[in-house]
Amino acid sequence: MKATRVFQLTALALVVVSAVQVGWWILDQHAYTVEKVSAARTAYAEQVAAAQALLASGASPERVQQLLPGIVVSGGHAALAPQLTQALTTEEHRRYRQYAWEGSFFLLALAACIAVIARALREEAHVREQQDSFLALVSHQFKTPLASLQLSLETLALRAPSAEAARPLIDRMLADLTRMEQMVTQILESARLERGRVDLKPEPLPLGAAVARVVGQLEERARAEQVTISSDIAAGLTVVSDPLALDVVVRNVLENALTAVRSAGGGQIALSGRASGREVELLVRDSGVGFAPSESARLFQKFSRLRGSSSYGTGLGLYIVQRLMDMADGRVSAESDGAGKGASVRLTWPAPASGAAPAQASAAQERGS
Repeated sequence: MKATRVFQLTALALVVVSAVQVGWWILDQHAYTVEKVSAARTAYAEQVAAAQALLASGASPERVQQLLPGIVVSGGHAALAPQLTQALTTEEHRRYRQYAWEGSFFLLALAACIAVIARALREEAHVREQQDSFLALVSHQFKTPLASLQLSLETLALRAPSAEAARPLIDRMLADLTRMEQMVTQILESARLERGRVDLKPEPLPLGAAVARVVGQLEERARAEQVTISSDIAAGLTVVSDPLALDVVVRNVLENALTAVRSAGGGQIALSGRASGREVELLVRDSGVGFAPSESARLFQKFSRLRGSSSYGTGLGLYIVQRLMDMADGRVSAESDGAGKGASVRLTWPAPASGAAPAQASAAQERGS
């Protein structure tokens, strides 16, 4: 067991013991107060009995009050002075309130500590579960393309096919290598983002050119998976983002949409961009497997994957998107009407300041071309 978990469990045990001790202290103090008040009432009752005995023996009321100042005599009967009765009741209530407030404060503080430690233990258990699932997933997904590579190489080694016959095997091997490279890249990018080792250099960039570049790189894959991609980006849209981060964000969102549409047996992906005040918005709609509306936030958590998706993936793509968008002062959200009803991802970047954008965007366009 890790040292941190041992510390957490030990701290939780100590806090629970402390809470029990505070509860026992409250009960003990209450019992003590009851006992002291009862003893005081008994002593006062004895004084009243003694005063009554003195009166019965012929002592004057003045003499009785002189001997017992807390006793008043009226009509030949002795009684405890009203102010003493009131003082005794007031002191009893004061002590009850004191113990109640002090005890409640300590119990609430200890309960908060218990809740914090218990939550930390649950989160650690959840992270461990996610890590175990992630390792199992990555191991399986590396094993599959490796097995495919091995089979292709063995086929080439045994049969020595012609160039035309070998081409499909070579294409399959290249696809397997690309798949493994993408998984390794996502894992490394996630680790860098988690440790804050990413130095972004935002600048005005043409959104249409960035989207067109990524779409062009994925078109062949989309055709093979029976997916149609359409793009409608308003002319002149410019966003403030790091060039590499913008490419990664658009690529990951499109690859996630391709995954969802392919799992649904094919369909469409539509991209649209527009300006909204001082922001620029890119909307990516797909006709894929969709998801329950309650799971929209979970999609951007680490290691999360679409339910019903049969494709390969590490569950890091949308997590990387959200981290990069946060670092660019942007936003990302996902919506769906339910399973089988497609989904949409909305990306929002800050627009460049007016006046500085055109020249810098033109320079970025030239670098991209």
